[in-house]
Amino acid sequence: MLSPHDQIRQVAARYSRGVDRLDLATMQSAYWPDAIDDHGVYVGDAMAFCERVVASHARFESTMHCVMNHWIDVVDDATAHGEVYNVTYLRSVVDGTPVLDTWWGRYVDRYECRIGEWRIIHRVCVHEGTERREVTAAMPIDAARFRQGHEDRGPVA
Repeated sequence: MLSPHDQIRQVAARYSRGVDRLDLATMQSAYWPDAIDDHGVYVGDAMAFCERVVASHARFESTMHCVMNHWIDVVDDATAHGEVYNVTYLRSVVDGTPVLDTWWGRYVDRYECRIGEWRIIHRVCVHEGTERREVTAAMPIDAARFRQGHEDRGPVA
């Protein structure tokens, strides 16, 4: 059995994987059905937020949510608070030009444990900064020989 800290870290990993793979069920599994998400442009039901994100992120060639420092305070057997640092990379083509958008921020979360399972009950997404760069050249490697990230976007069967 995983410790509460490790279970909560898995919640953050499921959220990120769900977004990046466009896997609605995996993304939603990070939240309780009655959870609230505050992402600035959207504040409300987390399940509907997940649907919105999966649909809107389909426009990107690829996305990568990189979760880093994750502070967790387990208050008691049913409640915890956390803060996850996040850098997100979003590749797309804008007016025929490849671009890389980078987002820096934090997720400030409240977690609940129900029947031995930890999930997010409330999330606030805090924006620290963004940047857009044109992709003018690729690394000098034969990238075409690697499996491409867009090939496995969508739920895993």
